[in-house]
Order: sequence, then C-alpha cells, then structure tokens
Amino acid sequence: MSTPALSKPVVTRIAPSPTGTMHIGTARTALFNWLFARRHGGQFLLRIEDTDRARSTPEATQTILNGLKWLGLDHDGAPVSQFEQAPRHAEVAHQMLAQGSAYKCFSTQHEIEAFRETAREAGTSTLFQSPWRDTDPEEHPDAPFVIRLKAPRKGTTIINDAVQGDVTFRNDQLDDMVLLRSDGTPTYMLAVVVDDHDMGITHVIRGDDHLNNAARQAQIFAAMGWDQPVWAHIPLIHGADGKKLSKRHGATGVEEYAAMGFPAQALRNYLTRLGWAHGDDEFFTDAQAVEWFDLEGIGRAPARLDLKKLENLSGQHLSVMDDDTILAAVQDWAARAGEPPIDAARLLPAIGIVKEASRTLPQIVERARFALIDRPITPDEKAMKTLDTVSRGILNELTPHLQNASWDRDAMEGVIGDLAQSKGLGLGKLAAPLRAALAGRTATPSVFDMMLVLGRDETLARLTDAVGPEH
Repeated sequence: MSTPALSKPVVTRIAPSPTGTMHIGTARTALFNWLFARRHGGQFLLRIEDTDRARSTPEATQTILNGLKWLGLDHDGAPVSQFEQAPRHAEVAHQMLAQGSAYKCFSTQHEIEAFRETAREAGTSTLFQSPWRDTDPEEHPDAPFVIRLKAPRKGTTIINDAVQGDVTFRNDQLDDMVLLRSDGTPTYMLAVVVDDHDMGITHVIRGDDHLNNAARQAQIFAAMGWDQPVWAHIPLIHGADGKKLSKRHGATGVEEYAAMGFPAQALRNYLTRLGWAHGDDEFFTDAQAVEWFDLEGIGRAPARLDLKKLENLSGQHLSVMDDDTILAAVQDWAARAGEPPIDAARLLPAIGIVKEASRTLPQIVERARFALIDRPITPDEKAMKTLDTVSRGILNELTPHLQNASWDRDAMEGVIGDLAQSKGLGLGKLAAPLRAALAGRTATPSVFDMMLVLGRDETLARLTDAVGPEH
C-alpha cells in the first residue's frame, strides 16, 4: 500500500531533549521523519526540547547535532529552542484562559495530596478535580495559581493514529492538566502543542510511549481550534530478550555505533528496516528508502535490535561503497575511536581487495594491515613456523624470477606456479610462507592481491628480509 496524496506540504520534526547521548531510538525516529519528509518533498525540522535547564547543556545539544550530521539526516532551517519559545507558550495559556478553555487553580500541593489520599482511602479515582474549575473570577484570592486546561469530562478523545489505528481515551480518565505553572513557566504538554502548531508540523511521528500524551495534546489543539497533525506512534526498540532497550543490552547511543565502525549508510539501512518493511527487501540504498518509505509499512510490534543483522548489512554496504568513500569513513572512525591517524596513501590501494570480506571499518583496517606496516616485518608465532629453512630457500629462489616478471596477476601466478611445480609442491604450500613474508600472518588477503598493492620493490624487499642473510 502506498501513502495517499497529501493535501498540504509535509512538515515533520524531531524533538530530542539535550540531556545526554543521542539514543538509537531517537535516531530511528529522526530517520523515519526525515524519510517521510524527503519522500513527499517536504521539510524535516529540528526542535531542541531544552526546557529542563538543570540537565540541558550546550554539549548535549552539540551531541545531537553531531549525531544527525553523522547519520546524514540534514534538517531544514535552524534548530528551534523550545526554552526560547516560553513567552509564546505562556501567551497561548493566557489566551485559553481568556476564552474559557482554561482556568486559574489556586489549590496548593498539600491540598492536592490530601484530595488524593482521601480518594485512595475511599477507593475512588485519584484524578484531581479542582474546586476552582467553575469558580467565579470575582471569588479568586490574591494568591499564586496555575493555569489548568478545562478538559471535557464526558465522552471520549479519539486519536486517529496512522500506525496504531483509532485509539480511544475516556475523558473521565484524563484530568485538567496544568498548562502554566505558578512561576509562569509552561509545562511540556503545552509547549509541544504550541511549537508543533507554530512550526506547521503536519505529521507527528514518534515513539508509542507518547501515545497517552497525544490524547492530552489533542485536547489543547481542540481548545485552540487548531488542526491536529497526523499522529503516527511507532513501537519502541527492544533488546534481543524482548525487553525495552537499555544499557544492559549493549550500545544504545549513536556515537557508540559510529565508534564501533559501522558506516552511516549501513546504520541508516538497518534502522529503516527496524520496525518498517517494504516487502522482503533487507538491503537498499538511501534513494530506494526515500522512494519506498510510507507510514503503512510501520508495524505495531516492538522491533528487536539484532547486532548480527546490522553487521551483515554493514558488510553488504561496504562491498558496494567506492574506495574513496570508505577511506573517508575509516578516517572519521579512527578519529572518533581515538585510533592513531591512518596513512591514506597506503590504505586506499588496499581497500578494494579487503572490503568484500569486511563487515566494519575496523575490519577494513585490520585486513589491510599488510599495507600499513613498515619493514622489517615481524611474523607472529604461527607465521614464523611456515618460514622454515626449506621455505626460505624457495623464497630466495623465487625472488629473481619475480624481479624480471611483468607485475600483473597472470604473470605472477605463472612464475610462482612454475616454481611450485618444479619443486613438486602445490601452490598452497608456497602461499603460506609468502603470506608470512609479506604480512607477518597466515590469514591475509590473496598473496597476488597483496603483491599488486605493495608493488614490485616493496614485495621483493619483504621477501629478501624474510629469506635472511644466510641465503
């Protein structure tokens, strides 16, 4: 099923709180919003919900910006600070007060708790019902007050959700929530609605842990006579054990996945597929994701994070990425992971022969190690065993033949194959000491691939070092 034509330009948003790392769930929500906006030629906006002044920091805000940039999710326009919109939020609360859809409540915290305690003892609802809801303003005391929404007490509030279907809430289960605190600061519920309205948000795509909030927020939209956005509440990401994703499941922050060496393309592909489907397609490009993405493809069941699937997709992306793109990604990974700078001139020629067998960027570097190390090569214990006296003698005999051979794969295979045959050996018997001489290891890329990457002079120098002075 495809998404039907929309009546007005699409505007989506991501609205993270800058209180720590960028959670992988936030990243997926941002991705879904970005894909939907780009699919429909709309806008994807960023709002920083920084009203918690004690926990919101510039560093955490920068972490969000860095995470979105690394993921390749470009937002339209400058980020909006929710805290800076506080005067506008208060203005709307007073507008609702003036039009009768909100009221002043002078009840103290002690009175509210006393009401709830009495209700608990009586076995009745503990939803606070303010005695000030219908009080004549003439009877208001000169005392601190909050502004509460005058919510409907009868009937139902229905959220027409593009993912969850119609979700019904009984109004008698929703209290008159506070819109403006006694110190004049707006609550989260009010701020979100005003910001979404003022930013022209047409689709609110977010985690289903906000579904209950939608009922309350819908009442504010209705009280102000504003059009509601299309609601789309997506299931949360769970760990492999089916429980809500947390630190005990491993990496939960975007920067952790970047430091682990997954290319951003692979993580985008994986997160898109995590809770959304387009037939049986698993591996796809950004262009295909933008072309295919719709809200109907989002499932209702929680998605489970599977690191092996991510690694598999990562390997598929690396195999088709061009070498220069991989080099840039490796250098970015090395900087993030605190690794020493990597010699680009040495690594680039080796990428083409190692990327097919690699699943992460660190694996690219590890498999290309032969091209990054300096002479003299020190073989590890296993490789050293292949460099016995007989093998060294054969390598010594091979060197002058390679010196005069054309430096291409067919010529090298011919020279080495002929020598092996003359010794009554299979090619594999020569490959092991060659690997040890060229890379210092027994598990390496193809011997001929390594020789082509290293070049004639470096290859012969490594063979000479391995043979040793006794030959």
